[in-house]
Amino acid sequence: MNPLESNKEPEIVPEETLETVELNDNVVVTDGNASKEISEEKTVKEAVAEPEKVKSDAIDYSVLSKQELVDALKYLIEKQVNEVKDEVELIKQSFYKKIKSDIDEQRKAFVEGGGDELDFLPQKDELEDVFKTLMAEFRTRKASLLAQIEKEKETNLIQKQHLLEQMKVLSESSDDVSIHINEFKSLQQKWKSIGQVPQSASTELWKQYNVYQETFWDLIKINNELREYDFKKNLELKISLCEVAEKLAEETDVVSAFQQLQKLHEEWHELGPVAREMREEIWNRFKDASTVINKKHQGYFDEIRKQEDDNYTAKETLCEKIEALDLAAINSYKAWDEATKAVLDWQEEWRTIGFAPRKLNQKVFERYRTACDAFFAAKGEFYKESKSILAQNLEQKKALCEKAEALKDSTEWKETADKLIQLQKDWKKIGPVNKKVSDEVWKRFISACDYFFEQKNKNTSSQRTVEMDNLAKKKELIEKINTFQKTENTSESLAAVREMMAEWNNIGHVPFKEKDKIYKEYREAVDKQFEALNVDSTNRRMDNFRNNLKDIAGKGENKLYREREKLMRQYEHLKSEIATYENNIGFFTTSSKKGGGLIKEMERKIESLKEETKLIEQKINLIDENL
Repeated sequence: MNPLESNKEPEIVPEETLETVELNDNVVVTDGNASKEISEEKTVKEAVAEPEKVKSDAIDYSVLSKQELVDALKYLIEKQVNEVKDEVELIKQSFYKKIKSDIDEQRKAFVEGGGDELDFLPQKDELEDVFKTLMAEFRTRKASLLAQIEKEKETNLIQKQHLLEQMKVLSESSDDVSIHINEFKSLQQKWKSIGQVPQSASTELWKQYNVYQETFWDLIKINNELREYDFKKNLELKISLCEVAEKLAEETDVVSAFQQLQKLHEEWHELGPVAREMREEIWNRFKDASTVINKKHQGYFDEIRKQEDDNYTAKETLCEKIEALDLAAINSYKAWDEATKAVLDWQEEWRTIGFAPRKLNQKVFERYRTACDAFFAAKGEFYKESKSILAQNLEQKKALCEKAEALKDSTEWKETADKLIQLQKDWKKIGPVNKKVSDEVWKRFISACDYFFEQKNKNTSSQRTVEMDNLAKKKELIEKINTFQKTENTSESLAAVREMMAEWNNIGHVPFKEKDKIYKEYREAVDKQFEALNVDSTNRRMDNFRNNLKDIAGKGENKLYREREKLMRQYEHLKSEIATYENNIGFFTTSSKKGGGLIKEMERKIESLKEETKLIEQKINLIDENL
């Protein structure tokens, strides 16, 4: 990050304590007053044994064997994490390049020996397990160090906030502030002696610090000579910082130069102001020098991005291989086993590939995970459909269909209705059947039930006059709801609206052709009152469902069972979707910002689905109360 393009406090990383320079064919290592030559004949392995005296650019890890890389890692992880982290990263890259090279050679030999590349399995490398254990130990130590640093930053933040409170009191004092000069300077010295704070708080902290110190010095109105002296002294110091920053452009180690620049920015923040007419000029000089270093630092990471682009291409290729599998053509256990082996091999290859560019890494992973999920979901479906229980359930449901069809023409309305209702209850107790025939067998069963209840309704209802009276009552009630004025007591107003809704539910059926129109007018009137009373959407949905349920119940219990069956299917679907999200969330990690953001989004989706399942449960319970 370019510190000149952000208001955040720059991160300070300890400077390298040693320097190296290349002279002809030798490497000269300097350490204070002492220097030592590593001759051209000295092996790289011997140089690794003394990493504190050799910079990373003096060792070519690519020429080391895997065992030598493991030995080097064993030694380095005992050192200070900040001193060896770059070395460890180079060792890790070299080691896994060799692992990949070994696997490529094994694969080549296997194919040349007549083997099918899809059947190739790399030999287990015991050194890789040792290497992973060492890297895990190093990451643990690194995490511990970062946690300690963050803890120290939080402590520093509290200390600096305490100092700011004291400075605020002095800067707002109504006394003779000149008597507090030494006290204020002491606070400034304490401020400078305190280390870093969390980056998120740095900018605001410095902003308050500068406000209080400038306010204080303005208040004391020291004479122009002293003020000019301070300006001059600060200008000299800032000129010195500019010169050091400009000198950094000659530094060959761009990472070291960038780290030193962060320290210079820290010192710049700590210095007081210069004369107003010089502020912009001196700042622009320092900013221009910083820009040079930042551009070199950016170029360094451009090389890393190139490797990430290559990794992205390799991962895209693996995605294409998995997506190219014709899942519909895999229709036997043997075929699924062969396809599974190929996918697992590709997944293992995926793990050996490094990160893709940040903006594409999550996208390509989602594509990879989607392809893998589609494969294993299809495989699971194949095995699931092969279970004999599905066939047994189908036979039971066919038997119920036959019983329902035998009863549909009966005119024993009460007795037959009870029997069909019992059959519907029995239907609910039977488990699922194959999706291919699920709708067909359900339609067969419900058609028989519907036919009977339709005939029953035709022979037991003649309520035209009553329905017209009910229509008039409902119109009158709608007008009453529309003209209702809420009171200051929201609970009483809500209760009054609910009483009118209960009154609506007690009114019987209206003529069929008027049913939808009058109900729409009723819902609009009720929704208007609910909006005025700030009733949440869940309660409104439940109220709406209660009203619909009364109409459904009036058509016979078979309609209630159909509605319950539909809600149960929705419920099971939501449960399945929640399980899928909860399973997939395990594939992600919070080690990156994007990773954490995606997990939070999935957690919000899961919570939303759970709320929907609760609402459906309430609806099912309400239906059960009416059965």
